[in-house]
Amino acid sequence: MKKDEALQHWRELPESQMILPYFTPIQAKAKGSTYGACGIRIDGNPQFVDAVLSRLKDLMQGENRITRLALARNAVDGKGVNKTFSNAESNAECCYIRLHMRG
Repeated sequence: MKKDEALQHWRELPESQMILPYFTPIQAKAKGSTYGACGIRIDGNPQFVDAVLSRLKDLMQGENRITRLALARNAVDGKGVNKTFSNAESNAECCYIRLHMRG
């Protein structure tokens, strides 16, 4: 999808849709890559991450007896990967959210 088409699609979406009904959980004890599975990555300064999370609160209902939220929030520092992130915000963080079935 080209950018102009993607923007038009975005504009036409209804406001404030619930996310959880469309968040397909990953099977319990699944192995291998989760690329292409439903998931969210938010990166930027802590205030930006918090602002985005504040709009995703319905996802917290995914933490229950049947499913669990895989939630990781870490500093972006390049440790262990020998990389520099020249465009990263000061005190940048990265937050990943996925939904898993309980095992």
